[in-house]
Amino acid sequence: MSANPAPTLRPDDLLISDLLGTCAEAVKTAETILGAARQGVSARIGRDERGRVSGAALEREQHAAHSLAWLATYVESLRQMHAWAERLTDGDRFGTLEALILQAAFGEYLAQMAGGIPMSQGEYARLEDMGAGETARRALDTAPIRALIAGGATTAIREQIAATLAERSGAATFGDCGLDEDYEMIRDQFRRFADEKVVPHAHEWHLKDELIPDSIIAEMSELGVFGLTIPENLGGFGMSKTAMCVVSEELSRGYIGVGSLGTRSEIAAELILGGGTDAQREEWLPKLASGEILPTAVFTEPNTGSDLGALKTRAKREGDTWTLTGNKTWITHAARADIMTVLARTMPGTDDHRGLSMFIAPKTRGDCANPFPNPEISGGEIEVLGYRGMKEYTVAFDEYTIPGDALLGGVEGQGFKQLMKTFESARIQTAARAIGVAQNALELGLTYAQDRIQFGKPLLAFPRVSGKLGAMAVEIMIARQLTYFSAREKDADRRCDLEAGMAKLLGARVAWSAADNALQIHGGNGFALEYPVSRVLCDSRILNIFEGAAEIQAGVIARRVLES
Repeated sequence: MSANPAPTLRPDDLLISDLLGTCAEAVKTAETILGAARQGVSARIGRDERGRVSGAALEREQHAAHSLAWLATYVESLRQMHAWAERLTDGDRFGTLEALILQAAFGEYLAQMAGGIPMSQGEYARLEDMGAGETARRALDTAPIRALIAGGATTAIREQIAATLAERSGAATFGDCGLDEDYEMIRDQFRRFADEKVVPHAHEWHLKDELIPDSIIAEMSELGVFGLTIPENLGGFGMSKTAMCVVSEELSRGYIGVGSLGTRSEIAAELILGGGTDAQREEWLPKLASGEILPTAVFTEPNTGSDLGALKTRAKREGDTWTLTGNKTWITHAARADIMTVLARTMPGTDDHRGLSMFIAPKTRGDCANPFPNPEISGGEIEVLGYRGMKEYTVAFDEYTIPGDALLGGVEGQGFKQLMKTFESARIQTAARAIGVAQNALELGLTYAQDRIQFGKPLLAFPRVSGKLGAMAVEIMIARQLTYFSAREKDADRRCDLEAGMAKLLGARVAWSAADNALQIHGGNGFALEYPVSRVLCDSRILNIFEGAAEIQAGVIARRVLES
């Protein structure tokens, strides 16, 4: 960077200048830096004899590769924030709050790109680690970019954002999300449901570690949650993944367990739609859509974690039936489910993903007292810090018999591929859940900061408190726009595993950061179980682990970026 001092800005300086033009230039700068970083990391990793990035090479240079993934995520985030602002401007909807959020987003993320992107507490993605330091310094050394870094996300701007949030504390979201009227009507409907039926009871469900009541599930069924994206001819509403994001946000804002109930049906429906036979689609999808049956995903095993190719649970053909034998773990909502999507090994002699098959396995619904009524199924509850309401279980199959037509698609050895096809939607939905959790944290923190009086004034009057709230609002909008973008790509039937992965990676970090900061605003009260923010902190932590842990996700993103 040049030794020349960067210009200082008052909070309104960028608002009265060409903010969108400055941000457009910043996107190009960020893309230049990403190109240099991609080249630098690629030079370290190289290619194998087939011209592909090898897993061993990625592992050897894991920090640099994961740094590249985070940098790519930031660049895409800025690109989508600029696109969001342009859409709002074209619709004459780009107001002062939106402009403040935009410039704060660019100022903060450019500054982090220059100084170090936090991948987690104590881990930073630095341009020097990716061999892009010199190129970045030159690219960032322009007056508009220096202005954004120096003045885009100042304390004064974050305070101004927080003050505006306080004035709009009854609004559904803070800032125009850029969606059309139909989506906002959906948001309003599900926000009312969450506020009236979920929020008043969520903390009690959490503290008592209770299953979400059947009455709530019934109302969710009536609202169409479980059939939201299932085609109309198969009993669903045939709505978009963008609509799914809005619904997931609002339900998860009320309670992540409620928002995650929809995930069970989303995963099962994606599997059956993408890999099932016509008969399987006609048999199961209408029942899923109506909420007549509840599904659970039975994939993970002890000692395998993310290494699904190493699964050992076996499925053996026995005449007109199959028998399942093996152990599974971290199975969400297993007791109350009516069907299981089970990944099992059907091809003897295989030890990787090529021998795996997927099954739609019926089971008898259980409850807390008797979770697994079928004698060939056993298991127990895994006690967890948060993400309650559905419960987690270990499940053991002892020659459990399922119908012969339970094999998804009717062809063996396709299970891993069938599951991979669901990852895009699952990660988009998880990103949306993360946004809902983060929104909840922001609302709890804001309310407490307005109500709590210390030293003769509300906490909101203290810059470090209002600054936290302003920063939360900015990152929630960034994560939201990245998630909506990935949903639009999915709706357009374009490959979006990269975009979905980025949305999930960033959304999970944003949710944890928002919950942590909201608890800090509560001070000692936040550490008390009676305050809902304690629950939100526990709930937010799992988002960085399931549906692809952050480290796994970063590796997948890095490979895609390097191979592009």
